[in-house]
Amino acid sequence: MCGCRASVPSTKQYSVNQPDPASTKKVSPAAAGMPNRIPIAKQLASIKALRKGSDLEKAFATVALVYNNSADPEGKLSKAETKSLLQTQFGGFIQGQENKPKYQEIISALDEESENKIDFEDFMILLVSLTLMSDLLQEIKNVKTTK
Repeated sequence: MCGCRASVPSTKQYSVNQPDPASTKKVSPAAAGMPNRIPIAKQLASIKALRKGSDLEKAFATVALVYNNSADPEGKLSKAETKSLLQTQFGGFIQGQENKPKYQEIISALDEESENKIDFEDFMILLVSLTLMSDLLQEIKNVKTTK
């Protein structure tokens, strides 16, 4: 478990939007001897069952693909990888949340016990938790849906 459901108060503050300076050096996959990844859109398009899938099905499939592309061979993410994924793929939902106690609690859980890894279920709980507290969710709720 990632500790997303924990209610332990935290004194540690960490901003997911502020990457660790040591982690800002990027090496291309090819330079690191790794194969280039197929873009998520192409991976999604290759799933026959989703060709006529709903927007919601495609959205969840996209989350699963993003997770799987970052997960280790056992299908898990380190807490550092999780933070990185949040920074690069979920910035709109976490922007402006740094001072909220619940956000700090969730992020501090990622700082603690760094040897623990996060499985897909915990990753989804983390995304839902961060989404529910985000300012972007309020914006989405206010989008006009009819003419």
